[in-house]
Amino acid sequence: MSTNNKKAWLYLLPALLFLIFFMVYPLIDVIIYSVEEGYNFASQTYFGVGTYNFSYVLHDPYFLQAVKNTFILVIITVPVSTGLALLISVGLSSIRPLRELYQTIYFLPYVTNTLAVGLVFMILFQRTEYTDGMVNLLINWFGGESVDFIDGPYWAKMFVLCFYTVWVVMPFKILVLTSALASVNQDYYKAARVDGTPRLRVFAKITLPMISPMLFYLVITGFIGAFKAYSDAVALFGTDLNAAGMNTIVGYVYDMLYGDSGGYPSYASAAAVILFVIVLTITCVNLLVSRKKVRY
Repeated sequence: MSTNNKKAWLYLLPALLFLIFFMVYPLIDVIIYSVEEGYNFASQTYFGVGTYNFSYVLHDPYFLQAVKNTFILVIITVPVSTGLALLISVGLSSIRPLRELYQTIYFLPYVTNTLAVGLVFMILFQRTEYTDGMVNLLINWFGGESVDFIDGPYWAKMFVLCFYTVWVVMPFKILVLTSALASVNQDYYKAARVDGTPRLRVFAKITLPMISPMLFYLVITGFIGAFKAYSDAVALFGTDLNAAGMNTIVGYVYDMLYGDSGGYPSYASAAAVILFVIVLTITCVNLLVSRKKVRY
């Protein structure tokens, strides 16, 4: 091994140690927990090794409900937030005066505490004995009937959760896409104007291909972030998400470890492994698609 290679590995050593102790080792530990049947947390003992924990989790109605909620959240919020962020970023890029001010305003929800934003959404949507909430007042003003978005039907609660998630994640996407649009070579746009190319075609044939790496990055991180959703649901519906029917996969893992039904690290580990496999599969599919669709 050459001297340069030794120096390179020496520089990488702190990062490698960090990854091994805080990512690789916990992952291996979780996989081991997930196959230990009848694990007792107090005595650190178990009576066998097998797939019972996975079978239990996959047949648990609370876990199946959490999977359903998580997939609905992912399918709705990732494309909606990315699409809206793209439209807003294009609009901001076309505005010269006060562009930095508008960017700051759109970025504010991202740096605001998640629970604080959740309380604001509760005030907007929750019905109380004193008021139906501001959103219901608007619905009534247009002739509709009040809806209990926090303690009411499932579709109403899911709407609020998706709306809240889009609101929270969209500012970061706007910031990234605005930077990506600013980095596009202006010579392409000048050439398109000389040829008289319509704006929609310029957007489809120049803008989208040039910022496709950033769009792909936001889609991947959006999928991962949506699958890890938990604090959003807690901010809106409280800690007893199973009672509200709005639990997520990460919430199920937490409940199995620390909640009222906690003390079952093997079940929690099995659910965490299932989540890891789901995220890994979707990420690999996106990587395969990006080879044909993303222009680097």
